[in-house]
Amino acid sequence: MSPRLLHYSDVETALDDPQQCARLAGAIAARRGDDSVVVGTGDNTAPGALSLATEGRAALAFFDAVDPAVDVFGNHEFDFGPETARELAATAPQTWLCANARRDGERFAADATVPHTIVETAAHRIGVVGVAHPETDDLNPGAEGVDFADPVPAIRESATALRERGVDFVVVASHCGEGDARIARETEVDAVLGGHVHDVHVETVEGTFVVRPGRAARYVAEVRLGADGGVTVHEVAGAEPDADLAATLRDRRAAAGLDEVVATVDDPVELTEEAVTTAESRAGNFVADALRWKADADVGISPTGALRSGDPLAGEVTVADLVGLTPYDDDLAVVELSGERLLAVLAEVPVGALKDRYPDRFCNHVSGARVVFDDDATELRSATVGGEPVDPEATYRLAVADYLVETDYVLGVFGPGDVARRCGLARDAIVEYARETGVEPAIEGRIERPALD
Repeated sequence: MSPRLLHYSDVETALDDPQQCARLAGAIAARRGDDSVVVGTGDNTAPGALSLATEGRAALAFFDAVDPAVDVFGNHEFDFGPETARELAATAPQTWLCANARRDGERFAADATVPHTIVETAAHRIGVVGVAHPETDDLNPGAEGVDFADPVPAIRESATALRERGVDFVVVASHCGEGDARIARETEVDAVLGGHVHDVHVETVEGTFVVRPGRAARYVAEVRLGADGGVTVHEVAGAEPDADLAATLRDRRAAAGLDEVVATVDDPVELTEEAVTTAESRAGNFVADALRWKADADVGISPTGALRSGDPLAGEVTVADLVGLTPYDDDLAVVELSGERLLAVLAEVPVGALKDRYPDRFCNHVSGARVVFDDDATELRSATVGGEPVDPEATYRLAVADYLVETDYVLGVFGPGDVARRCGLARDAIVEYARETGVEPAIEGRIERPALD
């Protein structure tokens, strides 16, 4: 009997949707047996509205229901800082793995994690090594003080140790995204179960399965090891929900005030992966407009990837729905820039054209400005603010979430010294904007990228 790995990842905002999260738990329960091992691969405690309200602890109810064997740190496990990440790893029922993170010269959270472990099924011993994304501290300022190394040497070391202990298979639980293919090429392992990138992905790289089950509890991957190995990705939509888990999450949502209806949406606002990462979209326009409105700024920018995908905003929209759009604790910052520097910011709006780590289509969302970008020449052709050409000598106010101030991972033109003031939490601005104006965003031709069109 071949062992089966039941793999979920990036639960994130599904914790805000009790039925969806409970269906994932039900789908896993229906497929587990004495030949199975349940594996999570990070971003399962955050982000999300309920996660913010509980500093990630709402996920513990999910973990108790699913009883996974192992999990790893995603970048969002650090949304509330390294100490909370360590505490959650120590409290959760599964073994938390982390082979490539250090703090103050020691392996990070050594009292709450191990680099690798052995999980036994009825007939097999499976070694699992866990790694975080090597850029976690760049991706998330909350991970400051923790150093994340290249995962490949750590995996090689753990794989050797595990094989010396007589395991039948070695599996990597990874939150390295696109880096998983490199792991498969450069290490001797049987499968790489990954997360971070939100697409459903299955490939075989030099004989090694590389699998991502997507985000938001919509799929569970089943990976069979051995001679009759293979991968099946199951939708959880038809699964019987775990009723106790659903009830627990519903109670916690209500207690946190997340069920309040803020607006009614007649024309559904799509939150597909394309809508949240590609400009121009109605969802991106709505969030960027909210930031600019609250800050009374000339321009608002929301970064690609900051919005979370999911079901459309439709009908009665709650606080949880709106906080779940950008579920972070970032302040809303007003940055003052000369027109010359603002042009440099707007030239970085289509991040997919400029940074190899992003797909070409990835683009920041903009309010108050119109941008025409030439992808073939990778240059800004024209930009206006308020309908007028940007004056290089004038001063402009730019509204952004603090993430864009604290890190240059997406935009590198400005920093903390350029912040003129802060206006409370960015996510609160989105809720307040919806209360005041409703949720009726439109496509207005704010960003043109002719080569992609």
